[in-house]
Amino acid sequence: MAETLPADNFDRAAELEASLNRQALPRHVGVVMDGNGRWGVNHGMTREYGHRESVDAMRTTVTAADDLQIPYLSLFCFSTENMGRPDSEVASLFDLFNDVLDVETRKLHAKNVRIITSGMVELLPDPLPEKFRQAVGLTGGNQGLTLNLCVMYSGRSEIIEAARSIAQAAQAGQLKPEQLDERRFQQFLFHPDLPDADLVIRTSGEQRISNFLIWQMAYSELVFTDVLWPDFSRADFLTALLEYQRRGRRFGLV
Repeated sequence: MAETLPADNFDRAAELEASLNRQALPRHVGVVMDGNGRWGVNHGMTREYGHRESVDAMRTTVTAADDLQIPYLSLFCFSTENMGRPDSEVASLFDLFNDVLDVETRKLHAKNVRIITSGMVELLPDPLPEKFRQAVGLTGGNQGLTLNLCVMYSGRSEIIEAARSIAQAAQAGQLKPEQLDERRFQQFLFHPDLPDADLVIRTSGEQRISNFLIWQMAYSELVFTDVLWPDFSRADFLTALLEYQRRGRRFGLV
């Protein structure tokens, strides 16, 4: 998954990386990968073409996070709301997931990346649920970057599912209402071990969170960039990290 950069982009990325404080990197970065369809149309092609061309940006971002030893990276791949897009676009995205899993899973495994999924993956058409399960199973013992693929995901649905499980636990006498606090609530989320997102990046110029990691984003630093996702480079990722490091994170304190 090595990234090949033109000389000027390589020099810019190297300069930005040299400016990073390696002791103050975020533990968990989330990315809303937006702008694929517009990129395709802007290049005189289809929205589906834009989605296909976005894979390099995913590789670039995963590689950069892995190189910098950022422990957790969450990528918003497909929301439950995306099912409302035209059937042809949704079908092309599912075909793309199938192809990416075939090509990338073993490469990520070789790099010691652990793949997890957040969302209702079981609602995807065959053979995707099984392929995601195989990717999770193959990489489950890896100790490097945890790559959280948010597929058929909704932040609100994650909270609702947690609330249902809590209600069931209370009904069964396993949990008293007065025992419920933030720590216990988190135990009912898709991945209780997933830390809060320190930094969330959204591409394409849109400035909203779009139902992404609602619980985990309570104190996230948000960085918005006009770059469309297929053009997102290592330098763009490093720029977002540097912006994160310029912020004063007070968590409600002074």
